[in-house]
Amino acid sequence: MDSIETHAKQLGRQTPLPTSPEAAELDRVPNPHADTDYLARFTAPEFTSLCPVTGQPDFATLVIDYVPDRWLLESKSLKLYLGAFRNHGAFHEDCTVGIGRRLVAVLEPRWLRIGGYWYPRGGIPIDVFWQTGEPPKSVWLPDQGVAPYRGRG
Repeated sequence: MDSIETHAKQLGRQTPLPTSPEAAELDRVPNPHADTDYLARFTAPEFTSLCPVTGQPDFATLVIDYVPDRWLLESKSLKLYLGAFRNHGAFHEDCTVGIGRRLVAVLEPRWLRIGGYWYPRGGIPIDVFWQTGEPPKSVWLPDQGVAPYRGRG
């Protein structure tokens, strides 16, 4: 994919928050251990988007696990990309799966999964999970570490 940058253009520079997820640039860098299967994890405990119907804020913890191939995801660009959802209206499922698919398109990983642990909307928590297929057998997959939602009990 020639249109994807192979270096981190945003790292070390003052960068404004993108106006939308579509406008956000995701930077990737070469994986110095591309010959090794290992798991990399990003956890975003303060993800925010907007309900597309009411415009009210929605909150989630996102856990992104991936087994890199040739590319690693540059974390500043991920933070800016996820921040661009703050004023973006979309359902939980659309946000979670869309983020996973966008990361796959940029990184071309051996495997990726995303867990979206959403706080309740209308009294019902909606958790969304997506992955690209079976993980490599040699990779240790720890639990994502987010407890199921428990209301006041």
